Amino acid sequence: MLTWFKKGYWSRASNWMLRLRYLFVVALLWQCFEVLEGFWWEETYAVVQGLLLTVVLTELLLPGPRAVRLLVQGALWLGINMHVTGFQWQAIQASLFDDPRLWLGEAAANWAQLEPFIWISLAVGIVIHLFALWVQGRSQMITITGSVLAILLIADSFTPLPLWDNIAWTIFIGLIWLVADHFAQFQIKHPDSWNDLREYPAGLFLPALLIIALVMSSGLFVPSIAPLLKDPYTIWKESRGEAVPSFVGDKGLSNSLSGARDSRSGYSRQDDSLGGGFQFDYSTVMEVTTNRRSYWRGETKAFYSGDGWSKSDAERREPSVIGLALDQPLPLEGGPTEGSDRIKVTQTVKMVREDPYPVLFAAAPIERLMAVEYGEEDTLPPNRMSWHASSWELRWPEVQSSAPYPSAYTIISSLPVLDEPGLRQAAASLGSSQQNRMYVQLPAELPQRVTELAVQITAAADNPYDKMKALETYLKNNFVYTNTPDLSRRKSSDFVDAFLFEVLEGYCDYYSSALAVMGRTIGIPTRWVKGYAPGVLPLDQLMVYPSEEMAVNPDGAGTYTVRNADAHSWVEAYFEGYGWIPFEPTAGFTFPYAELQSSTVPEMPLPETEEKTQQEKPKEKATTVSTQVTGYIGLALLAALAAWAVYRRRQIIDALIRYRFRKFTASQRIVWEMGKLLRYGKRKGLSLSEQETARETMTAWSREWPGLKPEFAELLSLFERAKYSGQAASLEELERFLALSKTVRGRL
Repeated sequence: MLTWFKKGYWSRASNWMLRLRYLFVVALLWQCFEVLEGFWWEETYAVVQGLLLTVVLTELLLPGPRAVRLLVQGALWLGINMHVTGFQWQAIQASLFDDPRLWLGEAAANWAQLEPFIWISLAVGIVIHLFALWVQGRSQMITITGSVLAILLIADSFTPLPLWDNIAWTIFIGLIWLVADHFAQFQIKHPDSWNDLREYPAGLFLPALLIIALVMSSGLFVPSIAPLLKDPYTIWKESRGEAVPSFVGDKGLSNSLSGARDSRSGYSRQDDSLGGGFQFDYSTVMEVTTNRRSYWRGETKAFYSGDGWSKSDAERREPSVIGLALDQPLPLEGGPTEGSDRIKVTQTVKMVREDPYPVLFAAAPIERLMAVEYGEEDTLPPNRMSWHASSWELRWPEVQSSAPYPSAYTIISSLPVLDEPGLRQAAASLGSSQQNRMYVQLPAELPQRVTELAVQITAAADNPYDKMKALETYLKNNFVYTNTPDLSRRKSSDFVDAFLFEVLEGYCDYYSSALAVMGRTIGIPTRWVKGYAPGVLPLDQLMVYPSEEMAVNPDGAGTYTVRNADAHSWVEAYFEGYGWIPFEPTAGFTFPYAELQSSTVPEMPLPETEEKTQQEKPKEKATTVSTQVTGYIGLALLAALAAWAVYRRRQIIDALIRYRFRKFTASQRIVWEMGKLLRYGKRKGLSLSEQETARETMTAWSREWPGLKPEFAELLSLFERAKYSGQAASLEELERFLALSKTVRGRL
């Protein structure tokens, strides 16, 4: 191409610039059409992409008159459509002259094979040529580039599509186009200088490319600053009292994801040797549509070896109910007594990942199985699975290769209502000594300091339930959550002992194993449970709508997307009369216990308003005051109003804030303010990723601003309590959150 350049193939500005217009128009349209990938049919997308490449290549490489290039493009356009659609010619039997209608019908049958793709690609081709011929100067270039940029920005704001790469490419293409136009104008106005520069094309183009590369790089690496103006979408959403937060997920994870990983997160099959690190895998496992947020329980294991957990001999020999029928009540051992308060939870699980699992996941305990689907087959009887009443497991025959794992199923669970006063009166003992021995089993080599620590932590508690809560609180508050624990600190051969006294950090398996083992050291029957945390709701269901039309969702009903990163483990402890009660010791997690009535928070006080009576003004007689004088008076009044507003700005702002949040509860306001703080930190140059949770973000910010670490920790604690605990935040907590947020903003 450099040879052509020197020989004068593109020597005339009108020639080479017209050809390059096609390149830039096609490149910009390509960014727009990429938005439609996954929405268009694959054939449509392939035909359009093929046409774009055809037009740009023929315009750039084929010499000769335009008519020749148009004929070549038309032939290639038809050939691409025939190839993509699998066109097969059907011979026309009729004669055009003898029976023109029949001939046209048979010809139309051939043409119909190409529809609708040929019409779509024809429309795209016409748009390309119209745009390329319309562009005659910089104003048209900026108009086309700005239009494409606006389309991408709107799609990025109103759809879940991540389009920042397309937006960056659009800006880059627009800059290159302007540079090319500058050279074209230079060629026309200074032909002699252009001929001299043409002998050194590298010296001509490299400085321009270097400047553009520096501009783009600076945009990627310089710290973010606060925008001077908000985009209309944000203004519109905030005017309705809605936040536009970054996605921070539903799990309270912390620490950096950098460094080496040993594996990817997910539901493990072998738990007899726990530990190590992992990389978060955010691929979707299942979607759960439920009337109440819950943990999706899988298996339980009772035997602790010092390295990990496995099924005990009694669990492996546990009798099961086979030949299950739909809507069959499932027997339950170790559950709450008859007559105790329960809440029905109906959940429909749609598996996205096709891997088989050893169990079906649901809120615990399961009451009955309502429907099962296997792939493309219709609903079938669930006689392939077995119900284990003591373990509360609906097991699947994983070794039976001929039985596909269900693609979808519906389960009704019966959750016991948390009764803390009653639990404090209950004994922690099962009905038989054999079962008690199974659930208080510990390895003989367990270091004595584990027992001593458990006794010390629970010394002030006078009942088993409060002892378990004391252990749970101790683990939440004294250990760091990380997916990459520093195993170089480990010296002890026991997994729990090493976590409690040496490693001092870890993820859910570390926390849950420690609680189960320490509970057993003080005589409380416990078992280790694994499954999935609730997952995340769609963004539209995560929003808090204070309007009268949409009330807050107190039970967390909705369709949850459960990912591999939501794989989780926790603990169940047995209390006489109440059965197995879950405990959540992992930092940043809160178990969604069933309650008869969700706690509510008093609404924020309405702003005090003064009723102003509108007095009807008498009609004034027409005057001869000119419109110019009227305008001056209006400007004077506006100036006086602006001066008054500046003088009373603090009172006006306070009144607007009270009015805006008049229907927010304290918990809702804290959640909203956290999203606002995260966005503010990002604008100030702090790290913030859509894949990070609030806990991860605050941990990263604490490393960047060590002086603000206490404030970040308290803000995170108030946020997690408001969002996940299910308990109503108080007005004092809200005021404390606002004060801390103001302090952080000021120091940033």
